[in-house]
Parts: sequence; structure tokens; C-alpha cells
Amino acid sequence: MNDAANIVFIGPNGVGKSTLARNVAHQALICGHTVLFRTASEMLGELAALDSDAALRRRLHHYAAADVLAIDEVGYLSYSNRHADLLFELISRRYEKRSTIITTNRPFADWSEVFPNAACVVSLVDRLMHRSEVISIEGDSYRFKEAAERSKAQREKRTSRSSGAKRCPRHETRSSTVRPQSWNSLPHQSRMDTRTGARCLRAPQRSRR
Repeated sequence: MNDAANIVFIGPNGVGKSTLARNVAHQALICGHTVLFRTASEMLGELAALDSDAALRRRLHHYAAADVLAIDEVGYLSYSNRHADLLFELISRRYEKRSTIITTNRPFADWSEVFPNAACVVSLVDRLMHRSEVISIEGDSYRFKEAAERSKAQREKRTSRSSGAKRCPRHETRSSTVRPQSWNSLPHQSRMDTRTGARCLRAPQRSRR
């Protein structure tokens, strides 16, 4: 911070450029520095939408005065000459005075595609690279990796449930009916009906105590 050095994170999508920029900005904030973090589209769109020169000067001073200015996602969109001029003006105001952090998915050689037909691209890159630490990050996207791992875990979970259902046979429920003992199976006593001659069955009576 004392040397007003810049940091430029270059790498493909999803390798953690924005996270690294936020961590550096957070550490600067802890150390007592003023910090601004904006995406390139938000900041340049805001500056380009200002109508009066006075409002534009005030807003440029707001971004130029911060000890650390982090500009995220440079290169994801193409910008007009007006946007290129505004970024060049801002970087020129901060040059050798304040530290700037840039995250981009494009090498500096491709910035002419980010700012097509802009005459200030060479001077803009020259000021950014001077006294800057350029960190190139290579690797696959963390977002893609996490999505692939999540999909794999879901497939394994579904497969485990399916195989578990096949291993467990269906339980057959058998209803058991308790049939009362028939009258014939109970101990009984018989006597002869003297009028009809039929034999009558009578259950034995419990003895009274």
C-alpha cells in the first residue's frame, strides 16, 4: 500500500479471482485503509450515465480517493470508447498514488477486444502493468467442480436407495383369526330329556367355594 502497487489477477472463469481480490481488500480494510469494491460493468455504467461534468468529476474523485480500489470482472463484457476513456481517466488519477486491484479473464494482449477501437487501451494497460504484481491463475472452474461433485453425490444416493429397495423383500402380512372353541370341544355333561328322548348337552358348572 505504501508503494501504491497494483495487483492484477488473470485467469479463466471460476478459479477464485474475485475471492482473492476480496480477501486482499478485506485485509487492507482491517489495516485501516479505505476500500471500494465494484464490478467493472457497475462502475463504468454508473460513470457513463452521469449527465453533468460536475457530477462526473465528483464521482471520479470518489473512486480515485480510496486507498484501495478493486475493479472486478474486467473483460467479461465489451465496452464502448466512452467507457474506455472513463477507465483510463480513473486509472490515470490513481497512478502511483493509490493501489488498484483488477480481476480479468483476458490477458492484456486481448484488451483491445474488451475496448474495441479505443485509442487509450495501450496507455491504460501500460499504467496498470507498471509497478503491478500480475498473478496468473490456471485450473478448472471451482463452480464446475462443485456442480460435478454434487451431481455425482446425488446419483450415488439415488443408486443406493434403489439397490436398498431391491435387497429388502416385501413383508407378507398374514392375518390370523382366533376361532373360539366350539361348544363340542368344551367339557360337558349330558342328560336325557325324558319327554323327547333327546340327549342334551350342558357345560359343567364351576364349583362354588
